[in-house]
Amino acid sequence: MTKFTYETEIAVRFRDLDPMNQVHNATILVYVEEARRRYFRHVLGVRLEETEGALVHQEIDYAAPITLEDSVTVAYRFTRIGDSSLTSDFEVRTDDEIAAEGEVVHVMLDEAGTPRAVPDAWRERIVASEDDRVELE
Repeated sequence: MTKFTYETEIAVRFRDLDPMNQVHNATILVYVEEARRRYFRHVLGVRLEETEGALVHQEIDYAAPITLEDSVTVAYRFTRIGDSSLTSDFEVRTDDEIAAEGEVVHVMLDEAGTPRAVPDAWRERIVASEDDRVELE
C-alpha cells in the first residue's frame, strides 16, 4: 500500500508553462495547494477557504519537469498533528514518475491571528483517513 492516502488529478494549463515549455516551479506549489483544498473538502468536510490558518513552512524538491502533455497527480497526506499545526507530505507525479515532493506545515489561527487548537473532529477524520499512520502530539 502506498504511503499516501489521498490523490487527486490536476490539469496542466498552457498558462502554467514557463519559457522552456515546462510547468513553472512556483506553479507546482499551486497544484499542491489545490490538492490541500480538495483534501480539506473531501476528508475533513470543510472548505479550506473558510478556515483560519496560514502556511508557515513549505519545502519542495524538484525531480523532473512537467509538460503540457503530462497527466499530473498530486498525492497528499498528513503526517503529524500538533496542538495547533498540521504537517503534510506530498508528491507531484506524472504517470508513475515523481516530478516533485515535499512538506507543508499549516498552522490554525483564531480571528486575532493567534495559534489555536486543531479541531478534534479534524484530528479524528485525519487519523481515520491515514489509517493511524499520523504522528499525534
